[in-house]
Amino acid sequence: MLDSGVPLQPTTSVRDADLANAIRALAMDAVEAAKSGHPGMPMGMAEIAVALWTRHLRHNPAHPHWADRDRFMLSNGHGSMLQYALLHLSGYDLPIDELQRFRQLGSRTPGHPEVGVTPGVETTTGPLGQGLANGVGMALAERLLAAAFNRPGHSIVDHYTYVFAGDGCMMEGISHEACSLAGALGLGKLIVLYDDNGISIDGPTSGWFTDDTPKRFEAYGWHVLAHVDGHDVEAVAASIAAAKADGDRPTLICCKTIIGKGAPNKAGTADTHGAALGEREVAATRAALGWNHPPFSIPQSIRDAWSAVARGSADEQSWSTRFARYTAAFPDLAAEFVRRMEGRLPADFAAVATQFVAAQAQKAETVATRKASQQAIGAYAARLPEMIGGSADLTGSVFTNWSGSTVVTAKAPGNYVNYGVREFAMAAIANGLALHGGFIPYVGTFLTFSDYMRNAVRMAALMKLRAIYVFTHDSIGLGEDGPTHQSIEHAASLRLIPQLDVWRPCDTVETAVAWAHALERSDGPSALLFTRQNVAFAKREPAAAADIARGGYVLADFGDVRDARRAVIIATGSEVPLALGAREALAQDGVAVRVVSMPCTAAFDRQDAAYRRAVLPHGVPRLAVEAGTTDGWRKYVGAVDDPTAGVVGIDRYGESAPAPTLFKHFGFTVEHVAQAVRDLVATGPVQ
Repeated sequence: MLDSGVPLQPTTSVRDADLANAIRALAMDAVEAAKSGHPGMPMGMAEIAVALWTRHLRHNPAHPHWADRDRFMLSNGHGSMLQYALLHLSGYDLPIDELQRFRQLGSRTPGHPEVGVTPGVETTTGPLGQGLANGVGMALAERLLAAAFNRPGHSIVDHYTYVFAGDGCMMEGISHEACSLAGALGLGKLIVLYDDNGISIDGPTSGWFTDDTPKRFEAYGWHVLAHVDGHDVEAVAASIAAAKADGDRPTLICCKTIIGKGAPNKAGTADTHGAALGEREVAATRAALGWNHPPFSIPQSIRDAWSAVARGSADEQSWSTRFARYTAAFPDLAAEFVRRMEGRLPADFAAVATQFVAAQAQKAETVATRKASQQAIGAYAARLPEMIGGSADLTGSVFTNWSGSTVVTAKAPGNYVNYGVREFAMAAIANGLALHGGFIPYVGTFLTFSDYMRNAVRMAALMKLRAIYVFTHDSIGLGEDGPTHQSIEHAASLRLIPQLDVWRPCDTVETAVAWAHALERSDGPSALLFTRQNVAFAKREPAAAADIARGGYVLADFGDVRDARRAVIIATGSEVPLALGAREALAQDGVAVRVVSMPCTAAFDRQDAAYRRAVLPHGVPRLAVEAGTTDGWRKYVGAVDDPTAGVVGIDRYGESAPAPTLFKHFGFTVEHVAQAVRDLVATGPVQ
């Protein structure tokens, strides 16, 4: 590890105890002012924070996004005042009035840390264990970027990922999934400091958490430093140094602490976990600590000792000097590194996507859309080295690999991760890869297993990450595996997540567009839903193809049926061919049908009202067709009691049988769709 040479050890005469007590004071004062929050963890981890932030952490408060900074995750995010105190004291743009507005509307100190809200916060945490899994993703990103860009004598990627985690993180199943994989991959620059205080909201954890955590992590293949006194700054700092010296394994440092340390009547109890101490206990704590300063007041000598501004600036300048030498020696690599870390796609990507979409249209193949997805991955990943794929032990089914895929191992870098059967961790690790920068992660599993991933997907949407979820086997079309694996409610459920774009394309062309849109989108994640079974290619005019990216478009128009009643059929994915077939059948009956393919409702909703009205004209009966739950489509066709509005869907679980049998059994046939339209136009006005 290269640095500026400026010592991390504070050079002032201020005691470590004073540095730790500054954290305690700010934490209890902010929680007391808000009458809400979690003071116990910040007060209990104060010395651990001193050890890491004054002895080891390389960061620059003046430039929070410096590429080679160390990454810090607060997985036990309920203790957010610990991080806010550290950021404020270290010199980030987080003034004291923001701490005074802790948990208030519009402040930069929300109840749990949020990336993009508070400078210096690397990830949004709160749902326990996910910050730890994000840390695994960040450590993996560092490993792979170092392999891709470092050259002999030129180490431009060389930093650590540090995670603070608590008992709740260790109890959550995601910690098992993520840490098991981290051990298998030998992520030696991942260092986790475990706040082992034995207390959670319901009281002492001895009644429900009796794991031997050190042995558990040893079994994962981690380097474990057990029984560290979490209130001894030098002991913690030495343990971090030992962790860095190992290098080949991730490290867990088990720090024994007292929750709410310093509070004379409440320390060591659940009373400090999730509530303000109360005015009397705050006053008693001040007296017990010898902290004779008003609320939110920090003596200048302590501020000076905490400040990381000079050290951070020197560290970044040292790196910048090295990067300038690297740029001179490897100008193309340097430019590529900057591009990837800035999240910019290559200048020619739009042209690459346009050419691929045109090629898919020319081929006009009838294939399963999961296969169409694999074709898109191959076309785009060949131009985007930042794409890093993976699946939850289903590569041969979800087709997330391509001819250029190389599996990541503990011994070798690559661009494809075998996550094993760890769906939740897979999604959260992907979030960490996206947060770190330099990568566009995409991960795959069956759509029904998106339930395992849901909270991590939600967090990606909350953080507006460029992460892509490939969900295949998207309906009863999965067939013989039966209702446990057949998705019914999943597409509709995912569409409810704000800022998540859900695409369910109908053929190779829509799939190519969906993938391009997901890769180009920089303000949120995308879920791409694909079939197991083959789906007929849909012929379309060039103008229609140009509108696919708008989420909903006219695939086939009313035509020239004379004196006809009219109707609109909205369909997605494998049901689009049914809509097209029904259109042809209804033309023989004198019913003119417009088929609207709507692969992404969120993208369609973002279009202006004029476009939406042009696609879905008022006063024309509408029928939606999708092999999933029906309620969500009422937004587009009309209320359930509207005689000119209908949905052909499925509001019960499936059955075990071949896919063709199931589609017929549940009414997904051309004739059934056509009859549903006949029923609507029979009750509607003549157009």
